[in-house]
Amino acid sequence: MSEVLMKEMEEVSLCHIKTEEHSENGRSFLLVDEQENLQVHDEAQFLERLGCGDMQGVKVLSIFGNTGDGKSHTLNHILFGGDTVFYTSKSPSSCTVGVWAAFDSGLGLVALDTEGLLGAAANQNQRMRLLLKVLAVSDVVVYRTRAERLHNDMFQFLSSASGAYLKHFTPELRALSSRCGMDVPLSSLGPAVIVFQETTHTQLLGHERTDVPGYADTQLQRRFHDLGLGTEAFSSVQYVGTQTITPPTNYSLLLEAVRQQVRNTATRSPRQPAIVFSALQALSDRFCGEIFDDKIPLYSFFPDEYFTCSSVCLSCNIRCKNGMNHLRDRVPHLADGLCQYAHQYNNKVLICKRCYEGGREVIVIPKTSASTDNPWFGLAKYAWSGYVLECGSCGIIYRSRQYWLGNQDPESGVVRPEVKHVWDGSEAFLTDHQNAAQRMLDGMNFVIQSVSEYSTGPTKAVTSWLTDQVAPLYWRPNTDITACHCCKKPFEEAERKHHCRSCGEGFCQACSTRRMPVPERGWGSTPVRVCDACHRQGGTDTTNQVAVVEPRGLMARRVTEVAQSTLDMVTTAVDYPLCFVKGVARPDYWVPDPQIVQCHRCSKAFTPSMSKHHCRACGQGVCSGCSSKSRPVPSRGWDHPVRVCDGCAIRKGSL
Repeated sequence: MSEVLMKEMEEVSLCHIKTEEHSENGRSFLLVDEQENLQVHDEAQFLERLGCGDMQGVKVLSIFGNTGDGKSHTLNHILFGGDTVFYTSKSPSSCTVGVWAAFDSGLGLVALDTEGLLGAAANQNQRMRLLLKVLAVSDVVVYRTRAERLHNDMFQFLSSASGAYLKHFTPELRALSSRCGMDVPLSSLGPAVIVFQETTHTQLLGHERTDVPGYADTQLQRRFHDLGLGTEAFSSVQYVGTQTITPPTNYSLLLEAVRQQVRNTATRSPRQPAIVFSALQALSDRFCGEIFDDKIPLYSFFPDEYFTCSSVCLSCNIRCKNGMNHLRDRVPHLADGLCQYAHQYNNKVLICKRCYEGGREVIVIPKTSASTDNPWFGLAKYAWSGYVLECGSCGIIYRSRQYWLGNQDPESGVVRPEVKHVWDGSEAFLTDHQNAAQRMLDGMNFVIQSVSEYSTGPTKAVTSWLTDQVAPLYWRPNTDITACHCCKKPFEEAERKHHCRSCGEGFCQACSTRRMPVPERGWGSTPVRVCDACHRQGGTDTTNQVAVVEPRGLMARRVTEVAQSTLDMVTTAVDYPLCFVKGVARPDYWVPDPQIVQCHRCSKAFTPSMSKHHCRACGQGVCSGCSSKSRPVPSRGWDHPVRVCDGCAIRKGSL
């Protein structure tokens, strides 16, 4: 542990010495630190530090290579006549930390000096990603090596950089070109690469055919091909070699190659210095953040993990394939491959099959009522016909209890199930299909409140509607019954209408107190309600054929006898502790009651006598005074106005 601390202290001290050295000569400055943070705040400061404010167009040259191969020394000699513009050191540790910049007015070049590869430094992943950002904004890249023979690592580094440039940086540079109004996109072709090799004992590449121009370049490309590597992103790959038996190094061939690339405007034209800074700033903003070592594959210079979103699916652990910080552009997470269903995330969705076959993906969600139903009849339909599936284009496509027998599963006919990925912080699956129980509870509370505040009329309206929906064909509809069929007494608003199971007419309570079996109507041998007249006659004998025609309707009505009695007892439900039911019905996104100690809006502490209310939009616990408004919350599955907090109530647009 002590050795590690000593190395880190030495690295910090070297970095400090270098900063002081550069601040004294003032010809180069730290552009990006080892944490990938820009050290220049804006374009004006960038131009001032470079001293190129009057230049209309510049090119960018950067240098790469292993640590200790003399990158800074090379830049000083080919661009600045040997002056120590970029700091050099005889220390065994790397003397370049981060990215340093200087301007060569003679060639109109912005020179970028980078850290060495294979150096023992902290945050190695971030530093490798920083190198590719520098490569992406460069017009000329010099790869400096003192190896006696070209190692495979160099070829793999350049090939990986080419692939990452095309895959991750091209879209960003293209977008920047559009914003800056450039005629030629920055991403049309990558930089020109010059491989500069200096040997002492070994002959240079292509030495056997020095009379053939470009032969060494061909040999270099053959090495890439033999290794199965590509350099498609680079506008050109050139080899320059020099053999140094007796120092100093001869940089004349490298300087001439750099000058040729500066003069070559066929593929890369000079740009305004401000655009160079904008490009580096855009890439820094896009590709930033911590990189975890345990998620980085071995033997890869620039893995996708350097540039893609670090989020993983909570259900199947597959990584998002979009670029870093894509949520800033309102681009959702995306992953390849199928996901697996996880009960705790409830990540299975239903897609309308008709819309899917038509080329559209419309997700339908089980709901207690259709969006067109009012709260009264929606509650009654849910109690009788079950949940519904409503497509925004096709309307109601399924009811779970549409028939008493033979109801098919929706997945076998009207919907297509699909398991979706679940991302951290996403609420895509905490929506209305988890709120059915709570919406049913809200509907009951609404009915109870109306019964207690106004009258029993609404409850009777629900009962009458439900009765008509399942009544046998020979029954007179409740809407047609205004007076007792026997005594002709008009029905009052809250008075219940009774049907004779024999003749089907409507009677008051006093005129339908008798009971007897009515098997000819399909009621079996059990005594049921009949009017006084039918009881005296012993029933009717003219409609035997009806029982054969509508056995399903009678079966439905017999089951409804139980459902109707349940509705009659709705006011009794208020006597039960609703807090117990709410605990079961609470949607997942609601803050549990035990965790709510104060109002989320006004911070007023809750007392035992105060009611805790949940905002249907955000799920926070609020007091009555901060949740007096009601709004539909379709994103959570609440089609009708429900309680929301004051903060959500004033939000613009749909909740």
